Amino acid sequence: MMRTHDVIFSQRSLASPEANMYVSKGIIFCPYGDYWRQLRRVCTQELLSLKRVKSFRSIREEEVASLIGDLHSSKGSLVINLSEKIFSLTYSITARAAFGKKCKEQEAFIEIVKEDKATSMDKDEAESLLDVLSNIQGHGDHEFSLETRNIKAVILDIFIAGGETSSTVVEWAMSEMLKNPKVMEKAQAEVRLVFGGKENVNEEDLHKLEFMDLVIKETLRLHPPATLLPRESRESSVIFGYQIPERTKIIFNTWAMGRDPKYWSDPERFYPERFDGESGTTSSADFKGNDFEFIPFGAGRRMCPGMLFAMADIKLPLAQLLFHFDWKLPDGINHESFDMSESFGLTVRRKRDLYLIPIPYVP
Repeated sequence: MMRTHDVIFSQRSLASPEANMYVSKGIIFCPYGDYWRQLRRVCTQELLSLKRVKSFRSIREEEVASLIGDLHSSKGSLVINLSEKIFSLTYSITARAAFGKKCKEQEAFIEIVKEDKATSMDKDEAESLLDVLSNIQGHGDHEFSLETRNIKAVILDIFIAGGETSSTVVEWAMSEMLKNPKVMEKAQAEVRLVFGGKENVNEEDLHKLEFMDLVIKETLRLHPPATLLPRESRESSVIFGYQIPERTKIIFNTWAMGRDPKYWSDPERFYPERFDGESGTTSSADFKGNDFEFIPFGAGRRMCPGMLFAMADIKLPLAQLLFHFDWKLPDGINHESFDMSESFGLTVRRKRDLYLIPIPYVP
């Protein structure tokens, strides 16, 4: 459907008429057509391009360094809620990338997003979004008018989808490594070898963390950011002999795809080496939309345009957390009894927040 019939199933339906005001103007749920094509062009070529994402490097490094400093203040004895800290980190990065600076309302805005009330921002907060895309609005050569409500809709998409995606993946990657101590040890050894002798992890050498890439891929397989991808048929079609009427709602379950034993050996096992090209259970699948058993960011025309933005917010925090700290489960919990229960919502998060004790690493 996402390859041969992608155009037919490129529509998305809104959950309710009440959501139309801004949701229908954003890149995620706006109807397929000329407006969507132009908006996607804005996102992929200007707002979320590789060049633009790289330009946010200093923001990411500063915010992650601030998190590490905060964790060091616990002095290795305080149980911290890592879920909350990661969530705040990713939304802080997103806020600075979106607004250009931290705003007084940022922490309040983060709380609003967490409570799924982001669309209730007041007019003053919405007006400040004009600074983000003012150049596109004033000097763009697009075939549609980029109005303030369009800008607000796109930024809301980035806040809700981008921040949530990154924090969820980092949270699950840490959880899986705690559940599988040998994976944690291997990932920490790599980070500390590559950045040995340095005070901090920087983005310049992140590409050298090859095992970390495998850990992230395996996390995306078991815990895809968007578990259910909704589509709607724009016209009738025949799929495998079945007549699919126009306006039929289709849902792709990426969570189930990543655990399908038809494509994955021992699918419930967290095994990053399955992607290394050397093990006997090797998979060559990548998450860029061409391997349909592994589409955590979707595929086809409706593939997430913020993939590069999200991935940049995942690898650096993970590397820093492993470089600076050893991690201990509290209250006598061991890796065998560590709870990995899931809670389904916009994304599939941990059912219970991740409470850990960070122990500063001394080389």
